[in-house]
Amino acid sequence: MEKEIKISGVTKEERYISLLSQIESLILYETDLIAGLSNFSSAIHFGFNFFWTGFYLIKNSELVLGPFQGPVACSRIAYGKGVCGKCWEKKDVIIVDDVNRFPGHIACSSLSKSEMAIPVFDKTNEIVAVFDIDSDKLSFFDEIDKKYIVQAVSYLSHLF
Repeated sequence: MEKEIKISGVTKEERYISLLSQIESLILYETDLIAGLSNFSSAIHFGFNFFWTGFYLIKNSELVLGPFQGPVACSRIAYGKGVCGKCWEKKDVIIVDDVNRFPGHIACSSLSKSEMAIPVFDKTNEIVAVFDIDSDKLSFFDEIDKKYIVQAVSYLSHLF
């Protein structure tokens, strides 16, 4: 049984539900890719005080750093390399409890302990980016994070 974590008297799931409506209103009528991705990343980042949140956009057979919140990051990631490259390759969410135990992990910061990478699809269901979240705590991400972040990321498809 999962332990329910409350922050300021609110469960993680309740925080996500509240955040989803904010993100939807930020993104729904936005037409500019950079503006939409920037506000999305900021809302997620500050909504949960994550260590790092941001996008890697698929450009010319590699992932290129896009809008993000947090410390400096790796600028380019090859297909299939690291957590984000594997997410792109598999076209599926990857949750890593301990990045130091992930084969081929790309360490942009030694302070990152756990990570979740989510594929971003366009309107035709083609993968166009990876949304990456890092925590400075081990085993931070769970199925609640996955459920709500995947839902939030789905709001972005019209921007691509």
